[in-house]
Amino acid sequence: MENLLSIITFIPLVAAAILALVQRGQGPAADRNAKWFALTATTATFLVSLFVLAKFNPADTGFQQVEDHLWIMGLHYKMGVDGISVLFVLLTTFLMPLTIAACWSVESRVKEYMIAFLVLEGLMIGVFTALDLVLFYLFFEAGLIPMFLIIGIWGGKDRIYAAFKFFLYTFLGSVLMLVAMIAMYLDAGTTDMVQLLTHEFASENFTILGVQIVGGMQTLLFLAFFASFAVKMPMWPVHTWLPDAHVQAPTAGSVVLAAVLLKMGGYGFLRFSLPMFPVGSEVMGPLVLWLSAIAIVYTSLVALAQSDMKKLIAYSSVAHMGYVTMGIFAVNQQGVDGAIFQMLSHGFVSWALFMCVGVIYDRMHTREIDAYGGLVNRMPAYALIFMFFTMANVGLPGTSGFVGEFLTLVGIFQTNTWVAVVATSGVILSASYALWLYRRVVFGELIKESLKSITDMDRREKLIFAPLVVMTLLLGVYPSLVTDITGPSVKALVSDYHASLPADLAMAAGH
Repeated sequence: MENLLSIITFIPLVAAAILALVQRGQGPAADRNAKWFALTATTATFLVSLFVLAKFNPADTGFQQVEDHLWIMGLHYKMGVDGISVLFVLLTTFLMPLTIAACWSVESRVKEYMIAFLVLEGLMIGVFTALDLVLFYLFFEAGLIPMFLIIGIWGGKDRIYAAFKFFLYTFLGSVLMLVAMIAMYLDAGTTDMVQLLTHEFASENFTILGVQIVGGMQTLLFLAFFASFAVKMPMWPVHTWLPDAHVQAPTAGSVVLAAVLLKMGGYGFLRFSLPMFPVGSEVMGPLVLWLSAIAIVYTSLVALAQSDMKKLIAYSSVAHMGYVTMGIFAVNQQGVDGAIFQMLSHGFVSWALFMCVGVIYDRMHTREIDAYGGLVNRMPAYALIFMFFTMANVGLPGTSGFVGEFLTLVGIFQTNTWVAVVATSGVILSASYALWLYRRVVFGELIKESLKSITDMDRREKLIFAPLVVMTLLLGVYPSLVTDITGPSVKALVSDYHASLPADLAMAAGH
């Protein structure tokens, strides 16, 4: 089967177009048909994506299944995957059918809701498979539009504010990335990302307005891309759009935002920052490491002060992304392997945690922690699922959360001991806020009258959680499922990075 990457990118986009153009009428039957059509399309995308994985050869560290066609104005439509990107494609296609299944209770503008998620899936897959600067930028930026609509139309009472804040933060960061891409094209004469990986951008120091730019053009390019990817992650202190977006977004919007969209920032660092601007990455690396450590501690403390469940889990996501950036900029095998593993694990765990909030929100229409208590008495299945993913979020050995955090901490310990010490305290803090939330919501006496008639999870909700439980356990006890695929590509990335550093910089960094 040829052109698999284009097929999985465009199945959801074509499905969205069919749903928009063909389906007419309104009412329960039309809404149900739209949901089933979207579920079928996303499931088909996942099944086809399994062929991408089946054809993938982990030992080959180059790009595989490459599609290259002349597009417009001399630009190329070029796609491909390597050991770093292929699992992000699988993560996206795996989670989207579950996301559609989680939308079954939606009753407002159902057809448009399904179209928004189908378009979003196609664009997210495109980000992870694009091998041309222009194509990458189009997918990266276009993904803002469906998420902006999902928050702005189907969100909470402050949805307009949250949607515009999300859009402006992420768009303004990406404007600098566009300027950097133009500069890269002018310097290298190509937008082909494969060729750009072998192009050496200038790294000689120069002075602007009396300020010496160490690392020269590479540092400036790094900072321009950093502005976009740091907001997307999001890193402290440009994280403030995320809690608002999560709180106001509908449950399905929150789970996709946390599970996949945040990973685009980390993927961008691995695809652009480290391999294309190694000198800039080395110069700015210590700053990124300390920002990551501060994010882990600061946002964990902020999470402890929250009264809204979604906001608490949103700040938890910022803390966990701190481990990711820390692992990436440790620039060693364990650190980068751990960062990729942590992103994949966080995809499953954060999806499940936001869904756990959605389950009780659908019943009680409040996310305030004080509104709950004693749910274990009425919802034992829910209490068990919520406990499992709370433990995974904390990093309990045997779950995927432990592997990612452990590897990133091992990686950073080899690079900067003090950053490792600060970051490790985040493990204790994450246990504090996660277990505090669980105790307040699930344990205790069932004394609130409004909760005495609450019902446990139904069969559909249990089936949605089942694949996530399996994946979280499987990766926790058998992490080489991931590391065997990512390892060779990461090893090549790390060795190329260190080989391209000037001798004086490499010596200063201890490489």
